[in-house]
Amino acid sequence: MARRFDIPHRHREFSVVITDDGALELWLDGCLRKRRDLGERDPLYVWTNIELDWEEHHYVEARYYRHTDELALTINGAPVPTE
Repeated sequence: MARRFDIPHRHREFSVVITDDGALELWLDGCLRKRRDLGERDPLYVWTNIELDWEEHHYVEARYYRHTDELALTINGAPVPTE
């Protein structure tokens, strides 16, 4: 079963999804920004850079360590709780 983590950040909504087929997806406001299919690499890694306000860029990263079933999410390098 897919797992979804919704993260509100300022006036935007991010979602990180670990899909049924083991892929990692990063969504922004309901639009798929990045998808990394299951493969040999661990962790799976997706990222996006968005502009929230005038020239205010935020770098969103998600790493899924499938061997330990751990998800790590950061915005501008600061950890974001996923529980």
